[in-house]
Amino acid sequence: MISLLLTHRHRAGQMLVLLQFGLLLWLAWAAAPALMQGNATLVCVLLGSLSALLGGWTLAYNRLGNFNIHPAPKAHGQLVTGGPYRLIRHPMYSTVLLAAAAMAVLTSPMAGGLAWCSLVGVLAVKATLEEHWLCEHHAGYAAYSQHTRRFVPWLF
Repeated sequence: MISLLLTHRHRAGQMLVLLQFGLLLWLAWAAAPALMQGNATLVCVLLGSLSALLGGWTLAYNRLGNFNIHPAPKAHGQLVTGGPYRLIRHPMYSTVLLAAAAMAVLTSPMAGGLAWCSLVGVLAVKATLEEHWLCEHHAGYAAYSQHTRRFVPWLF
């Protein structure tokens, strides 16, 4: 599957971005009634707060101009290995997963869990594609990736 994605890189990247945002929009739509009624649970608030903290920390180390929603690295982008990048290679994906989990807990367990697991799958494939490109674009990326986890420090 990855070889097929690499063959059609640009189109695969676009499809992964569309799937990512489609799942996030569905989760937001499904969570909206609970949020509008003020039914945010403690778990939801904690996950949302962790997401905001990790996202803010990531932005402090990787400026907006270096980000790209598409998995292809920017032509003049720099490899960032400080801050949260010391622990995980894709802290913004982790930020998205925490925010999505916060929304998922406000939906039905089956639908929210399925949407969140689907998002994990989409981001894992997107990260794999992105890492292939980063290895080509940044000479030190392969060595860096051997010392960090993808989404969760010390685990995944």
